[in-house]
Amino acid sequence: MTFIVRQIAVTSDGREIIRSNPFDVDQIGIGRSAANAIHLADLAVSPDHAVIRNRDDGHIVVESTSGQGFTLDGRQSQSVTIDPAEGAELGFGGHIITVSADDEGTIFTVKRIDAVSDSAETRSEATVYTLKGLLPSKRVSAWSFVIIALAAFLVWPIYTWATWQGIEERSDAFHADTLWSSGDLSSAHHSLENDCQACHVDAFVTVKDSTCLTCHEDDAHDHAKPNRLLTARGEPEGLEQIGAAFASAFNKPPGRCVECHTEHEGEGVMQPTAQQFCADCHDGMDGRLTDTKLENASDFGITHPQFRPAVLVQPGGKNPQRERISLDDNPTEYNGLKFPHDVHLSKTGGVAQMGRRLSAKYDFGPSLVCKDCHTPDPNGVRFEPVDMKEDCSMCHSLAFEEIGGTIRTLRHGEPSQVRADLRAFYRSTGPNRPINLGGIERRRPGADNETRVASDYARAVRFRPSRANLAISEVFSRGGACYDCHGITPPTAPGRVDYGIKPVTQTDRYMHKGWFSHEAHNDEDCSSCHNAPASKMATDLLLPGIKTCRECHGGEFQTASDVPSTCAMCHDYHPDDGAPWLIKEQQKDKQKLPDKKIVSR
Repeated sequence: MTFIVRQIAVTSDGREIIRSNPFDVDQIGIGRSAANAIHLADLAVSPDHAVIRNRDDGHIVVESTSGQGFTLDGRQSQSVTIDPAEGAELGFGGHIITVSADDEGTIFTVKRIDAVSDSAETRSEATVYTLKGLLPSKRVSAWSFVIIALAAFLVWPIYTWATWQGIEERSDAFHADTLWSSGDLSSAHHSLENDCQACHVDAFVTVKDSTCLTCHEDDAHDHAKPNRLLTARGEPEGLEQIGAAFASAFNKPPGRCVECHTEHEGEGVMQPTAQQFCADCHDGMDGRLTDTKLENASDFGITHPQFRPAVLVQPGGKNPQRERISLDDNPTEYNGLKFPHDVHLSKTGGVAQMGRRLSAKYDFGPSLVCKDCHTPDPNGVRFEPVDMKEDCSMCHSLAFEEIGGTIRTLRHGEPSQVRADLRAFYRSTGPNRPINLGGIERRRPGADNETRVASDYARAVRFRPSRANLAISEVFSRGGACYDCHGITPPTAPGRVDYGIKPVTQTDRYMHKGWFSHEAHNDEDCSSCHNAPASKMATDLLLPGIKTCRECHGGEFQTASDVPSTCAMCHDYHPDDGAPWLIKEQQKDKQKLPDKKIVSR
């Protein structure tokens, strides 16, 4: 390997002169002696201070031969091994040797960092290069610059604003008041580039929230009542008090829209608000807002409460009762159904055997899996409610009669119609006719037997309609089609069969205060978050806790985590039923591709 030594010398006028010398040897020396390949004219360096040797693996070894050390990237050493491709910086006395590599070999760039003599560095440029005789005095120059600055950046912009005041949209020509702008508008407000008055209504008056609401009334939902927001934020402390004093002096009240949505910071998408904006209120909020039900939070990976999903308390109705309960309390939820996940996901039970028999028709595997019953919504965010006809009927059939190849089924979800259909079935059909009465020649001899069969059949025909009540009771009782999956309400009086079905409510979203998209987690197995294979009761709430999420998601500053996550990834300051603003911005230009894991039936 070739060693290339580049000596950098600085002339009196500051120019650098580089001299390069190649050495096609396996070892070179460093020292004050001129015999060394790297000659350092420095009394702090020994005549033969150190040597540099090549290794077969491409690395080099720098080793002191004089007993005096040197530095490697600021650390004192006697012997070091360096990879030239990664680079390093060696220090010998007042010299720095930068190690690097290229196609030609290993390069050593030598430069003095300490002056050879004080006189070479302390020469005053003011005495060598001077224009005192040509320029005005410092005082005249200073006042001239002040006047020019005031005229250009104060008087001229004010004049421009005054002459264009009241005009809805200005021309594309240069306007002096744009000198006060700190940058271009974001893409969201780019259309207002020539309409400054849309936001800056009055001169020297900060942008007001009422101005923002002129356009954003529908999407700028209140985060909380303004007085509670200010209380939760607390009083400024330390240096923040100085900033608050200036803001008050210039009529900038706290809690305004522009504190979060800052404009004139360049083209493109407006930058998301820093996590500290959220932590200013939510970190230690219970000490300032003492009646709050919210727990403190400052960072998802460090300080964040356990999830509190909206658990169904009483199913049924348009707005069923729900209660937010921490997952630490192991809540359960009764939604009106009986459904053991472990039985349906078992790989060896009767359900798996039925699935294998129906696999050719419904594309089942060796056993049922989650996608066989749960279908993602069109956006892939959540799942559609489980539907009896689409998701259950292939195994749980409600068929009770076949007429000319047409299968009649009981009406799902309509108990009164089930009763009516069964009564109609027993009224319109007769019992199976005994073979003895079929007119065949060979029969059991004896007239008594024939009379007995005919009598039994006549009795069965007579009482056929009354068997409907028994059939209805069986459907709604243990082992019946309805009982195994639904809660049953008993008849209103003895002898009656007006059974009913308890209300059923399927929860489509548990975390109403946060956002979660299943589409973003398609690379994960369902069981990595939902322990459904071990769930024996329908009341089990199969939601993952915060510990599970933290296996991948850390806080904003936990760069070692797989997904550093800010507050804005899951929460929105102006919440609605959609995704947070940050997620919407990330997905605007994202082309959605079909997911291989989502299989439609």
